[in-house]
Amino acid sequence: MDNIKHYDIIIIGSGPAGLTAAIYSARANLKTLVLAGDSFGGQLMTTTLVENYPGFVKGVVGPELMTTMIKQAQNQGAELIYKTATKVDFSDKEKKLVSTAEADYTASAVVIATGSSPRTLDIPGEKEFWGKGVSTCATCDGAFYKDKTVAVVGGGDSAMEEAIFLTRFAKKVYVIHRRDEFRASKVMQDRLFENEKIKVIWNTEVKEILGGSTVTELKIFNNRKNTISSLQVDGLFLAIGHIPNSQIFEGQVDSDERGYIMVTDHTHTSVEGVFVSGDVHDHHYQQAITAAGMGSMAAIDAEKWLAAQK
Repeated sequence: MDNIKHYDIIIIGSGPAGLTAAIYSARANLKTLVLAGDSFGGQLMTTTLVENYPGFVKGVVGPELMTTMIKQAQNQGAELIYKTATKVDFSDKEKKLVSTAEADYTASAVVIATGSSPRTLDIPGEKEFWGKGVSTCATCDGAFYKDKTVAVVGGGDSAMEEAIFLTRFAKKVYVIHRRDEFRASKVMQDRLFENEKIKVIWNTEVKEILGGSTVTELKIFNNRKNTISSLQVDGLFLAIGHIPNSQIFEGQVDSDERGYIMVTDHTHTSVEGVFVSGDVHDHHYQQAITAAGMGSMAAIDAEKWLAAQK
């Protein structure tokens, strides 16, 4: 590893968690590298207007927010490389190895901030209308659907929560589930069934998303009757879970049965000198602001850990 460029800290990921960690670590005068990935900026790069991130009275477009964060991190002295980490080796306490397809890097400390990816339906129209009527976050986008009709796909607690939250804005909420019963907790189901704005469509799958500039219609398939019909909606919310982007850390740090990286103390992982922030750990909130907050925590913890080593 002698000829490999060494940093005080390497941050893997460039969403709100990773970039906030970079701002804090670079500002602390730590030699900081951000492996931003081939597609930088995290999930906010696929959103339109973000109205619930503090500091923006009229909201801010997702890509603009992330580009501003990048410039802020660079202004503090962080180095960004737009390559994806493909392999890590945390076995050496003094030098953690992080590799991309093109090069290897080492650091005394590492912050994992690779985020998570929403599960998708992989159907026609889904990519085309992503951020234009297709969303995975009612908290983020629900306010755009005041007095409109929306649909939620899913059958777990998160789907119940999304649907109930959307009734604050939408005049009608359909919950589309492929089975004839939910897997959500009874208390969440009771709340959903009690809400007059919500209608459940059982034994049904969304097969296609249609529209013009935004979503206007869903093609839905009843798997009991074997029939296809149309459902007029203004938006579709996917609540079928997320997948943590933690595959390259398997066998390196402890994770739970779903792949979310676990912490032992604040943001410390099971490996000394390796920290975690954002949605790759937090499967509960999954908000830009909570990810950013945890990014600052991870950088502070890393800085203190590095100081203790010296």
